[in-house]
Amino acid sequence: MTHHHIKRIAICTGGGDAPGLNAVIRSVVIAAANRGWECYGIRDGFNGILFPERYVEGGVFRLTRSQVRDIGHLGGTMLGSTNKGNPLHFPTRMPDGSVGEIDRSNEILEYFARKELDALVSVGGDGSLTIANALHHKGLRVVGVPKTIDNDLDKTMTTFGFDTAVAFATECLDRLHSTAESHQRVMVVEVMGRYAGWIALHAGIAGNAHAILMPEIAYDMDKLVAHINRRDADGQVYSVVVVAEGASQRDGHLDVLEPAEVGHAERLGGVGERVARVLQERTGKDTRVVVLGHLLRGGSPTAFDRLASMRFGAAAVRALDEGLSGVMVALAFPNVNYIALEEVAGRMKAVPLDSDTLQTARDLGICVGD
Repeated sequence: MTHHHIKRIAICTGGGDAPGLNAVIRSVVIAAANRGWECYGIRDGFNGILFPERYVEGGVFRLTRSQVRDIGHLGGTMLGSTNKGNPLHFPTRMPDGSVGEIDRSNEILEYFARKELDALVSVGGDGSLTIANALHHKGLRVVGVPKTIDNDLDKTMTTFGFDTAVAFATECLDRLHSTAESHQRVMVVEVMGRYAGWIALHAGIAGNAHAILMPEIAYDMDKLVAHINRRDADGQVYSVVVVAEGASQRDGHLDVLEPAEVGHAERLGGVGERVARVLQERTGKDTRVVVLGHLLRGGSPTAFDRLASMRFGAAAVRALDEGLSGVMVALAFPNVNYIALEEVAGRMKAVPLDSDTLQTARDLGICVGD
């Protein structure tokens, strides 16, 4: 079907990397090729367009079937990614020497026009989809694909990368149980997730954690200490505590490694160390902290994430073929839906406090900090 006059499309992957990105790229390239379209990859978010001089082979290059044949099971992204340099608010040194922000999005539109690229598939999280929505409003044909290990994007049942992150975090928790029990220790395990507790909650329940601290529920340290002490008194002499990097205390204190600066968001981290220190002081138990961090981003995607990624990629191409723009493909079991980017840009999906998953944690006697 060529009634929408598409001959060439481009794909970019922005934000943090996630298992499944290569499977999306593969799916988009093959689905496009089967319609007779050419597909081009933009390197490192939009840097391939904004900084072409950085790339020996060019910042934008043709993607063929043979290039993507064997990439679906690989972690990372063959296009590269970046979470710095939002083209809408691009960090630039001003004449007075200070660093300010300028809008470079028109350079992207001009590039697409000059190279006769008809549409963009933008694979990313909240930031990337907000950029995609702005480009759509400026006249570019855009379809978004939801990607984040944090699962914090609205209007989709899940994002690809989340299942892989939870599966690996759960495996780590399984391993930590045996060493914690051997030494009668408390193990504090810090996981990613930014301001949402999806990874902490799902991995914590699956991995039989005894306490789960997450951003949605401000935790009370007294309650956590009492829980560990109660376990000790009952003869359960070790505990595993999962802490989401964005978890905060009742006083609202949030642990930040790097504050937000022009061009990039604040970096969370350090809450695991602080919780472990207080637990050791107040329970007298030998306490260790493990920060899983970027281990959750890497590696091969699970079968679920591979399938979700390929469904998303194919659906993005179908959406363009049907003449749609300004939409995100979303998983709505058992099908894929198209949701207006307006409805997801700048919105975050937190764990609902009435969700049955959270209720399951409570029913199992897991301390959630309140």
